[in-house]
Amino acid sequence: MKKVRVGKLIVSILVPLAVGIISTALTWEGMKAYREMNKPPLAPAAWVFPIAWTILYIMMGIASYLIIVAEDDSKLKCSAFAIYITQLAMNFAWSLIFFNSKVLLFAFVWLIIMWLLVIIDTFKFYKICKLAAYMMIPYIVWLTFAAYLNLGAYLLNRV
Repeated sequence: MKKVRVGKLIVSILVPLAVGIISTALTWEGMKAYREMNKPPLAPAAWVFPIAWTILYIMMGIASYLIIVAEDDSKLKCSAFAIYITQLAMNFAWSLIFFNSKVLLFAFVWLIIMWLLVIIDTFKFYKICKLAAYMMIPYIVWLTFAAYLNLGAYLLNRV
């Protein structure tokens, strides 16, 4: 068993958490408007989202840490990490597109691209560290559900 590099683990977890916190701060008013929207069946209560996202961001951070410390081909690690950072940036931007700009169809397309990137990244993670890939699966599931909610919100709130 490898020794845990605590500093790298903390930074790896803090990065996605910071993305979530800053994104939430920038979209707070838009999130209030979301509560007033028509939502599709199975839409969870508002309090579920921060809990789910916090767990997902922590799992993403741990997965990225496992990739950082893995002894593997540096080319594959760089590629996997570049996709990870890209999808994280897209995650941040999605909130601004959906909540602030309220361009729901574009947000849905954006989310599908992000979802595809996360799937590709998960396969790359799997080649480097299986546990890191497994930790990304709940994120894929949640993004699938988020895509359903996003598309539902678009269809139910078109004017």
